[in-house]
Amino acid sequence: MIIKPRIRGFICTTAHPKGCAAHVDEQIAEVRQRGAIANGTKKALVIGSSGGYGLASRIVAAEACGAATLGVSFEKAPEANRTASAGWYNNRAFEARAHAKGLYAKTLDGDAFSDQMKAQVIDVIKRDLGQIDLLVYSVASPVRQHPRSGVLYRSAIKPIGEVYHVKTLHVDRGVVQEVDLEPATPDEIAATVAVMGGEDWEFWIDALQSAGVLAPGFRTISFTYIGTELTWPIYWHATLGKAKEDLDRAARAITQQLAPLGGDARVAVLKFIVSQASSAIPVVPLYGSLLLRVMKDASVDESAIEHIDRLFRTQLWSNAPRLDDAKRIRMDDVELTDVIQGEVKRRWPIVTTENLPDLADLDGFRSDFLKIFGFGFAGVDYDDDVDPALATL
Repeated sequence: MIIKPRIRGFICTTAHPKGCAAHVDEQIAEVRQRGAIANGTKKALVIGSSGGYGLASRIVAAEACGAATLGVSFEKAPEANRTASAGWYNNRAFEARAHAKGLYAKTLDGDAFSDQMKAQVIDVIKRDLGQIDLLVYSVASPVRQHPRSGVLYRSAIKPIGEVYHVKTLHVDRGVVQEVDLEPATPDEIAATVAVMGGEDWEFWIDALQSAGVLAPGFRTISFTYIGTELTWPIYWHATLGKAKEDLDRAARAITQQLAPLGGDARVAVLKFIVSQASSAIPVVPLYGSLLLRVMKDASVDESAIEHIDRLFRTQLWSNAPRLDDAKRIRMDDVELTDVIQGEVKRRWPIVTTENLPDLADLDGFRSDFLKIFGFGFAGVDYDDDVDPALATL
């Protein structure tokens, strides 16, 4: 079939297998030119390994550290007349490249929140790896079925306390508009914490440590985003912020739990990138489009793979990582500089639909979004008749 992007709301319902493989190759090439990381991970588990920062972490672990990697993701396989999800193609492309390099790489597909998946992962670690020295927790899901109670929780991206009136950007139409966002109910706040907080991260550590598959000096990291006061009312001071606070709580608890191993748990605050989530959260697309333009004009923007590569090289195994008062690793240092934020804040009150092309990078935002699904890569013939069920990429 000839595969073209089909956009519905905040998602693309198609993915291009060869384009996804090109995306993986592009990221691998970026890491290889930076050379090896001598003291990095050797056996890594990545929960949420099929895209974004999770996939980038797996690529850096393998290509820079020479690590064996085990990934967990929840992806859709292709059907006769339907493409797989982008992550399904990403996983297969990554595994093929890792195997060609002589590295162990295996991906388990299923619900990372379930006890069954945790048990399956432990069996694989015991059989193939013995122990792991790194767990990257990079799950991005809007729903979670609690493994103990069976309750299905749905997150709600809403402000807290009062109606929030704010500018936002309709990415498809390229229109700057103002919206009123209704505040979350107490149940919605609790549900968002249940989905996006730190409990499942703790469940993973409990299961892995009880099974004896964590190596001495084991490290684990979970990713978060904080942003600035422009996005705080819908992010840090909203339902998402409550979930992120719980992630901080979990990091402290896990660090104490890992003390007998000399282990460590950290939350890493990362920079803004275009993702399915960032496209769906009100306010964030406008902020992100402005930020991309300002950072690119200043020649300081980083792709997801460049950002994670810097995290691994300069922070994750450093004796003096860049920490804030909550002991989080701060990787958003460039985004939050006075120069960058000062210019974004200058543009924010004056940006309109008419001057958006001059002040923001909507084209770059759209391009980055399509690349998530394998579209827009040089060297890929998007008019070619492609089998969506390609087993190897």
